[in-house]
Amino acid sequence: MKALVIEDVKKAVVKDVPVPEIEKDGILIKTMANGVCRSDWHVWVGDHGIVQPVIGHEFCGIVEEVGPDVKNFKRGDRVIVPFSGSDGTCPHCIAGNTHLCDSFIVPGTAYQGGYGEYVAVPKGDRNVMHLPEGLSFKDAAALGCRFMTAYHGVVDRVHVLPGEKVVVYGCGGIGLSAIHIASSMGATVIGVDINDNNLELAKKLGADYVINSRNTNAVEAVKEITLGGADVSVDALGITETCLNGINSLKKGGRHLQVGVTTKKEGGFISIPVDDMVLSEKSFITTLGIPAFRFNTLLDQVAKGKLQPGKMVTAEIKLSEVEGIFEDMSNFATTGTFVVTDYS
Repeated sequence: MKALVIEDVKKAVVKDVPVPEIEKDGILIKTMANGVCRSDWHVWVGDHGIVQPVIGHEFCGIVEEVGPDVKNFKRGDRVIVPFSGSDGTCPHCIAGNTHLCDSFIVPGTAYQGGYGEYVAVPKGDRNVMHLPEGLSFKDAAALGCRFMTAYHGVVDRVHVLPGEKVVVYGCGGIGLSAIHIASSMGATVIGVDINDNNLELAKKLGADYVINSRNTNAVEAVKEITLGGADVSVDALGITETCLNGINSLKKGGRHLQVGVTTKKEGGFISIPVDDMVLSEKSFITTLGIPAFRFNTLLDQVAKGKLQPGKMVTAEIKLSEVEGIFEDMSNFATTGTFVVTDYS
């Protein structure tokens, strides 16, 4: 099969590799679409180690084969694979927090991912979900890790309410998802980015205001728009500037949601204004993925058209074009999201 193989830092090559084999409880999926995620870029650029050379964790497709122990799927089923997989045995799984499973069964990390024509998903009955008939493969791939993570973060973690003021720093895939979801919940949303094309897309996805932070002091602008500070801030990028700007944009009692992970420059650490946060009772909240029991609710809202992740998709691309998208991500030059649908 064809696959995009990460051979070294900033070196990804399309080549022929063996089709992966499934175990007794596994499902082999023919990949129909896979989203290009900034998390993939983190691996390509060297921020994260290359654990699995065929990465990709935002994919959906058609069941090709099932192991003898699989009960809920058959050949030909349309399916999607939530990126935060689980084994069902650890304390977090037992408590319902499958996205925090100690096994970390993440496609593209624990096993070959969606940049390959076929993916062998372990523990298939747990880690694969049926795709509603009305949902296209392109739109399903746009759910990716970005949309499901933003949904869990905005809805379950910071509990955005109708009428609240939300500022989102970074209008890439996660940021646009957060904007769309918060807007659908009745919040007033501000999008902040340095790319005017991203800001235009943010408006189409529900942002009431947009700020180009290359030209404007974003924190001052947010405080002016919100008459003192936002109820919720979201750092969808993970660099020092966006994290601190998010915290500093909050009113007293505000909640900061950290979604973006850091680059090699930060090395996993950002100094935050703890004294101000204590004196102002600002909360710092993180989010990762989505629990399995919440995914059907998200899928239902997408199937009904209440949420439309496909609006973020800029283009469907070939496997050979992925590295060019990574290059553009390095320069913050991408707009929207890109989905691989051509594996030729």
